[in-house]
Amino acid sequence: MHKHDANPDDGRDETHNERADRNWNELLQELRVTQTGTQILTGFLLTIPFQQRFADLDAFQKDLYLVLVVLAVLATALFVAPVSLHRILFGQRLKPELVTAGGRFARAGLVVLALVMAGSAMLIFDVVLSRDAGRAVGIASLVLLFVSWWLVPRLIARRARD
Repeated sequence: MHKHDANPDDGRDETHNERADRNWNELLQELRVTQTGTQILTGFLLTIPFQQRFADLDAFQKDLYLVLVVLAVLATALFVAPVSLHRILFGQRLKPELVTAGGRFARAGLVVLALVMAGSAMLIFDVVLSRDAGRAVGIASLVLLFVSWWLVPRLIARRARD
């Protein structure tokens, strides 16, 4: 065991720096998945105005679309922010602070991404079926994302503690 183990009770033999490096690498793996999906979704949204049927959208659909574009750009910015932080803070021995800030950006990005995903489903069902179908799918999507991204992890953590 290292003389200065970051947390002697967790079963790992690592220093604070080693823990920060491991946590940073795990965050990067998570960001790779979310960045790719978010960038694909953003790219898809950016092509919609160039489709022939875009002119047929009503005011609500166009407003929803514009909100989704702003949210998609925001989600992309939040998921890429840790890279910018790393570039600026590189070599300043601030890895724990970088991991903390990067994690916060990632959590905020997930919230915004959930809104973009649910809103995109809402828009599609609104255009293809009806406003009521769009609302129902949007709400159902938010519930599904809340349960799978927030509630289930907390239930697993609680069960593990018990």
